[in-house]
Amino acid sequence: MTDELRGRLRESAEAHRPDRARMLARVERGAVRPDAGRRPRDRARVRFLSWPKTALATLATAGTLAVSALAVVAVVHTPDPPRNPTAAAPSGAPSAAAPSAAPSATAPSAAAPSAGAPSATAPSPGAPSAAVPSASAPPASSPSAPAPSAPARTAQPMEGSRTEDGPLRADGSVDPHSNAYWAQSNVTLTTRKPLSSLVVELRIALTEGVKDTGSWRTRPAADFDVSARREGGFLVYRWTLKPGRTVPSGEHVFAGQYDHAAGGRDAKGDRYRIDAAAGPAEPPAAVWGGFA
Repeated sequence: MTDELRGRLRESAEAHRPDRARMLARVERGAVRPDAGRRPRDRARVRFLSWPKTALATLATAGTLAVSALAVVAVVHTPDPPRNPTAAAPSGAPSAAAPSAAPSATAPSAAAPSAGAPSATAPSPGAPSAAVPSASAPPASSPSAPAPSAPARTAQPMEGSRTEDGPLRADGSVDPHSNAYWAQSNVTLTTRKPLSSLVVELRIALTEGVKDTGSWRTRPAADFDVSARREGGFLVYRWTLKPGRTVPSGEHVFAGQYDHAAGGRDAKGDRYRIDAAAGPAEPPAAVWGGFA
């Protein structure tokens, strides 16, 4: 139903005025007695037969008026059709001036690439274009830079020491503030170059009563992943530099704290090891040793 047709129907409905006088005249004509000279019994029979006709005519007139009113209401309250020309256009023949946002599979829009003739900017089905990479795989032309990995570590030497290697120099000692029930072991690292990767490992032999009570370092805590656990007869503290962080040149201390049995504790079984690298182009360096 178009706007013009609806407008005309609305105007006709509003302009309609029922002719009440004409309707009453028809009713009166139907009720008039044309055979006034007949006998009373005949007149009663005629009146009885003419009354249903009058009632039926009245009901028919009322029904016509009700149907007209319902038609007017339906016309007035019917929602307007969509104004979007593309929505009104059939899917089989999209409009050339305003192509549909989702073209039909049987009649694609002229702006969308066809399966037989792939566009220069959009891939055809089954053959992804090099100009538009697939959403399921990252573009090959922009690989992400690999995160720096921790330096390669060899087997932990349990005997001997190497306190200097490349830019590194290290020393292990028991802190002088240790007492008969508690101790702190310090690993002091000196580097002549900034380090992009670093792993410091402190191994405390599990002598009687050894129990972890904490650790610290002179570098920011947010720069390292720290762990303390028992491994192979040792209480092992490990500090690993996080990717993207650096350790500047200079002296840095890493310390592990622990309880032990009452009395003096012998630290000859304790060990440390440091693995580091100054950059991707620099060879890795490693130092290790014991405690005085």
